[in-house]
Amino acid sequence: MVVALSMASFVRISTPSLFSLPRRLSTPLFPPTHFKRMVIYPLKCLPGPTQSGEEEPQMSTLSHSDILTYRLCAGLGAIGFLETGYLSYLKITNSDVLCPISGGSCSDILNSDYALVFGIPLPLIGMVTYGLVAFLGLNLSAKDLPFGLDESNGRAILLGATTSIAAASGYFLYLLSTKFAGASCAYCLLSAALSFTLFFTTLKNYGLQEIRNVVGLQLCIAGLVVTALNTSYNNSPISFSLADINLPYYGTEITTQSSPLALSLAKHLHAVGAKMYGAFWCSHCLEQKQMFGREATEILDYVECFPGGFRKGTKIAIECAFAGIEGFPTWVINGQVISGEKDFSELASASGFVLENLNPS
Repeated sequence: MVVALSMASFVRISTPSLFSLPRRLSTPLFPPTHFKRMVIYPLKCLPGPTQSGEEEPQMSTLSHSDILTYRLCAGLGAIGFLETGYLSYLKITNSDVLCPISGGSCSDILNSDYALVFGIPLPLIGMVTYGLVAFLGLNLSAKDLPFGLDESNGRAILLGATTSIAAASGYFLYLLSTKFAGASCAYCLLSAALSFTLFFTTLKNYGLQEIRNVVGLQLCIAGLVVTALNTSYNNSPISFSLADINLPYYGTEITTQSSPLALSLAKHLHAVGAKMYGAFWCSHCLEQKQMFGREATEILDYVECFPGGFRKGTKIAIECAFAGIEGFPTWVINGQVISGEKDFSELASASGFVLENLNPS
């Protein structure tokens, strides 16, 4: 009995009641001194292998060969840009272009209907395309592409641009050999050489497997270019074709009478060895002769560059070819080449003829 009461008293004293448990839990479990001994170390997040691996593709490394390829494209594109820019200026201002010829003139080709595509000057289209190639090549070599483009997209655009100009150049070489037979245009041939070199240079930068993947796209681009050119030329009447010209040689009659000034200047030009190169079908040559008059024209040293007429396959006279004649009329005075129709004051100045000392009598 005593033992039972003692056990009951022990239970009441040692075991907390259910209602007193919250009050006892409010008492700190650890003395304040325990918190003073705790050290909290800060955690620092370090980039792991996965994070560095994700950033690596954004900083792709170009090989030395890739850099040379892109720089070559930039240089060739810049040359093409300057050439087509010059031709665009001549086309817009309706000026004559000077270039080595053989049986034709660059001006004839530049001023023909084939130099317009849907009303836009063809050299202007070429200038934009060559400019794009130069821009992409320069930025690809520097790994600084705009608009968030990566190297893969930049290469694809570059390949598309070079494919388009190569396809256009191939088409125009076909036109040059069929529609302008007998004519030779140095600027056309230079542009073709640039475009084909750019195309094969860009293509060389692709592996065999990559070429197989993009060959379909290249064929599609080339087909679109040729289709667009055909559509443009078929929808507009083509009024000029050297292949259809067959002109037998004919003499031109000078109807004006020579003035004392024209006679004196003609004698002086003959004395200094000046020569006038022209073609029988050239209207500016006829106007130049009419300005001198019948008697003075007979004194001038005139060289006909097409004495056998002009037809398909006709070559320019050897003397004109050796003189590097690029258009008509052309004067060669004291070693100076002067192109175009000139008045008396210009010819006198080039030859050293003093107009003030002229005696009208």
